[in-house]
Amino acid sequence: QVQLVQSGGGLVQVGGSLRLSCAASGRTFSSYALGWFRQAPGLAREFVASLRWNSDTTVYAASVKGRFTISRDNAKNTVYLQMNSLKPEDTAVYYCAADYLGQGSTYHQEYDYWGQGTQVTVSS
Repeated sequence: QVQLVQSGGGLVQVGGSLRLSCAASGRTFSSYALGWFRQAPGLAREFVASLRWNSDTTVYAASVKGRFTISRDNAKNTVYLQMNSLKPEDTAVYYCAADYLGQGSTYHQEYDYWGQGTQVTVSS
């Protein structure tokens, strides 16, 4: 079992930056692939970025590539999403997720555990 608790997020102007954090409970954090997804009102949950469980291999959605960075600190049981050059279309509720021995899938159905979600609003 893994529990994920998110922090960060908030209101930022266009072009600004935010960092989301997601702290996990449990002793086997390094065994999980980690992902970030987002959901805007009226839209489906959308993949943002992921990390494979046993490597530094990352995957990004085309819409965020070059602006967002996913990283993990296994010593702190925490995954981060650094978001730079934010745009109004990045406005959404952001969720972190964990998938045991996962490959960093872009499909939210592959993930077993989810954070509570955090609002990111980018104002123009």
